[in-house]
Amino acid sequence: MKDHDFYMQIALALAEKAAGYTSPNPMVGAVVVDASGRIVGQGYHRAVGESHAEVNAIDEAGEAARGAILYVTLEPCNHTGRTPPCTRKILESGIENVIVAMPDPNPSVVGGGSDYLISHGIAVTVGVCEEAARRLNEAFITYVTTRRPFVTLKCAMTLDGRIATRTGDSKWITGEASRHYVHALRHASDAILVGAGTVRKDDPSLTARIPLSPDGRKPVDPLRIVLDTRLTISETSRVLHLDSKADTLIVTGPEISDIQRNKFQKKGVRFLTAPLYQERIDLNWLMGYLKEELEVSSVLVEGGSRVSAAALASGIVDKIMFFYAPKILGGDDGVPVCKAPGPEWMKDSISIKRVAVRRFDDDILVEGYLHPDPRPSEKEKRNP
Repeated sequence: MKDHDFYMQIALALAEKAAGYTSPNPMVGAVVVDASGRIVGQGYHRAVGESHAEVNAIDEAGEAARGAILYVTLEPCNHTGRTPPCTRKILESGIENVIVAMPDPNPSVVGGGSDYLISHGIAVTVGVCEEAARRLNEAFITYVTTRRPFVTLKCAMTLDGRIATRTGDSKWITGEASRHYVHALRHASDAILVGAGTVRKDDPSLTARIPLSPDGRKPVDPLRIVLDTRLTISETSRVLHLDSKADTLIVTGPEISDIQRNKFQKKGVRFLTAPLYQERIDLNWLMGYLKEELEVSSVLVEGGSRVSAAALASGIVDKIMFFYAPKILGGDDGVPVCKAPGPEWMKDSISIKRVAVRRFDDDILVEGYLHPDPRPSEKEKRNP
């Protein structure tokens, strides 16, 4: 029989198949393994309102689940939500051992599923491949433990840190492989956020253009958010005329009149009046609104340079994803990643933690986090 990590990695790969379809629920995968080490059932949570991963895996296993081990990437639920509690299904199946990657981070339910199973004679182990499981559901963790969504700042730039030439030309900095990956990021995000300047200059669609999923499902477009304090974009902008199930949300300051808004009254176009901070949209207020009112669990910020600077300055960014193309403009007149005053001293710069580097053909992706992992792992709890 393989070790626990082997089977949990399979469960994690199953969970990842649901990227973009489960929010505000987490992505969860499950595998049922019999005493000989044979996988007899597999499943994942496909979408909100559908059966949970444990249920799907146990149903596939059938009678073979009796006496087996269940590997699941998130602590089984012990409460009734859109679906019945998974703990009851586990008990009814005859499974004797449950291996969990990470506890449920929701403060109102954490530990409840494991405690219930243990109290009914089922062995439970928590913390197998926990770091990978937490990374998979980093947006969900932030969503249920804070008052805002998980925010990723994505930029594409030359090696000398420019996102466009002095004329504003930015097509294309990175290669096709990087751009394809960004579309997958959009599909996996609840919302994508840009400034009015990006809409005016680039006229983007802000949709997720990727192939069908392995099980034939179409990609999901994110909610498109345009920060436009004074409502300066054109009513002919592409983001206002898309054949998409996702809406476009234009966020303006309080001085915009109904007459100005009426020019944009089209199906799928919504307006939100936001308070200002230093004459710009208050991003902290906006993040709270997105979570509490729209159940947005993840936001992908795609710029431009003023929005990137404002996002970093406001402290809303959790993760950066910087794509570097093997190109050099060689001048000091291109558009920088961030356009705003920076700190006077290097000690006041923003430190990036848990840095990782990946390659997409000739492009390099540097990703990392602005904050330490907010919750201790099971290993850290056992070995403080």
